[in-house]
Amino acid sequence: MTNRPIAEDDLHAYVDRALEPEREAEVAAYLENHPDVAKRVAAFSDQRGLLRSALAPIAEEPLPPQLNLARIIESRRRRPSSLRWAIAAMLMLSIGGLGGWVIRDATVAPASGLAELAQEASASYQVYASDRTRPVELRDSAELVRWVSDRLRQPVKLPDLSKSGYRFMGGRMVATAHGPAAMFMYDDDRGDRLVVFTRPMTSDRNAPMAPLSSGDVAGFSWADGGMGYSLVGPGAAESLRPLANEVRKQAQTI
Repeated sequence: MTNRPIAEDDLHAYVDRALEPEREAEVAAYLENHPDVAKRVAAFSDQRGLLRSALAPIAEEPLPPQLNLARIIESRRRRPSSLRWAIAAMLMLSIGGLGGWVIRDATVAPASGLAELAQEASASYQVYASDRTRPVELRDSAELVRWVSDRLRQPVKLPDLSKSGYRFMGGRMVATAHGPAAMFMYDDDRGDRLVVFTRPMTSDRNAPMAPLSSGDVAGFSWADGGMGYSLVGPGAAESLRPLANEVRKQAQTI
């Protein structure tokens, strides 16, 4: 067994049955010990099954005669210009073989900008904040800041929330559709955990602070100077507004 932490990509690959046997066993063991994450993965699996059932009749339709590969090859021998038809047929076959999350992305309009940042922050919180074994990858603040700043190609400041009663636990890099993001985690004397999530923005490069809510997770997201930020934690969003304001104030002093 490896000590590599379970990431969001592992959960998606587990749903799509695309993991190596050893890694699949690791993810299965992780889900047994994290029922909240297992519930979310089960919902992913249900969505995958529904989509596959809905699209199965289309996938099972016979290939049109004009896209029959043998016919295209024969036609290519007679007319070299028909090569583009063969390429089109192969692309059609490749598209037909994709499933799971690829189908989901093609049929569900994704969020963008600040809304997408909020979703990424909430998902990271749900995966890592509940992990009592290895919620963070690096605990050394100086090393973490150097690593994060290098990967994001932006100077990143580690928020200090000690005056608000939250201790810095550590952090990690998180993969997103827009490249790497940084996640910093904090906890208080009651064991409640907060996450500060940040990455460069491709849209909504400057956006006012907006509340976010996803199940029992809430917080605020905003963007300043091309960098997006989210503060996420348990409870009502308004209770986290002072913390979000403090993070924003400190980030603006970089």
